[in-house]
Amino acid sequence: MTTRSRARACSVATVATAAALVLSACSGGGDGGPTPSATPVGKAVSQTCAELLPAEALSVYGKTFTLDDSFTPAKGSPAATIAKQRGRVCQFVATDDDAVTITLAVADLPEKSLTNLKDALYDRGGSVPTYRVEGYFALSGAVGRADAFADPYWITTQSTLFTEPGGAQPVVDAVRAALQPSATATATPAG
Repeated sequence: MTTRSRARACSVATVATAAALVLSACSGGGDGGPTPSATPVGKAVSQTCAELLPAEALSVYGKTFTLDDSFTPAKGSPAATIAKQRGRVCQFVATDDDAVTITLAVADLPEKSLTNLKDALYDRGGSVPTYRVEGYFALSGAVGRADAFADPYWITTQSTLFTEPGGAQPVVDAVRAALQPSATATATPAG
């Protein structure tokens, strides 16, 4: 592992840890400090995995995907943090190669939590203006991770298919459209 890839891996781990700390601090107990069993600060995400990421959005990857209903996110991952905040966590698996997955997690969070998460990601770097909302991308080894903030939502997705920011664009766009249909009025010119 090169120094640069170690730095990236550390950066991604730091952001995941920061997200957990930020969210637990925002849901602190009565004594003003965070508590491990604190009540989630997020609101439930009502959209299903299929509504957030329809099959048509995944077709750009040249594979067919199915939803893994038994998926549990890795402890300490952004998806695990979102699950604790009553968010929606989904994993789609390629039907021809179960090693190819797309993990998606969406949380509906208070403004203070979102601001703290955005600040942590901004400090890490990797801003992506093409996500049309505040967005970031990082590559750790062979796995690319995109984070986007369609306020009040935190969208995070990762996959080995995401080798650069544009690789995650179809997922980010589909989820943004499902969460805020009126916010996606940016038209594509007819050609």
